[in-house]
Amino acid sequence: MKQALVIGDSGGIGAAISAELNARGYRVTGLSRSRDGFDVGDEASIRTGLGSLSGPFDLIFVATGQLGRPEKSLNQLSAAEMAAQFAVNAIGPALVLKHARALLPRDRPAQFGALSARVGSIGDNRLGGWYSYRAAKSGLNQLLHGAAIELARSHPHLVVACLHPGTVDTPFTANYPRDKLSPAQSARQLIDVLIALEPAQTGGFFDYAGKEIPW
Repeated sequence: MKQALVIGDSGGIGAAISAELNARGYRVTGLSRSRDGFDVGDEASIRTGLGSLSGPFDLIFVATGQLGRPEKSLNQLSAAEMAAQFAVNAIGPALVLKHARALLPRDRPAQFGALSARVGSIGDNRLGGWYSYRAAKSGLNQLLHGAAIELARSHPHLVVACLHPGTVDTPFTANYPRDKLSPAQSARQLIDVLIALEPAQTGGFFDYAGKEIPW
């Protein structure tokens, strides 16, 4: 039986990812801040939490994230908010990968996916604003892209992917007026995309429909 690890499995998307993987026959292990004290903003917590697991895991999914208060103008920029966004949305997932690489198999296909966001695309940014969140997600994309290049040398069958889940109906998007995907819909499509990627596509940035997003 394949094994999967979901970081942030108590959140809306994370819980749906866990349920989807369970339905596909994976044995799923979950870690969350609310239940397990697993804090992606604290490397010691990441090291301890992942160090307690044996693996190997065929699929690891980081479903954590934080929106904060999106800025509408430069006047609203705050060093503290920018640091908080980077800690959770960029640095945390990268440190998860750092400490999880020992849990990933080297001799067979495996996947590592993390929630990014289309607003982290520089090429797709036509509206401005949301400075801290956009920059943090762009940072995540760069960190995982670089890590994918390194890990391809030691884990030739591994795919590392940055994934945009769409606008998902969770408390995170409660005030969004647009149409939304259900968590189950998003999870199903994200897992379809992740497991279909080839090692040659590692380090890429994809949406829930499998379309590559410009950097």
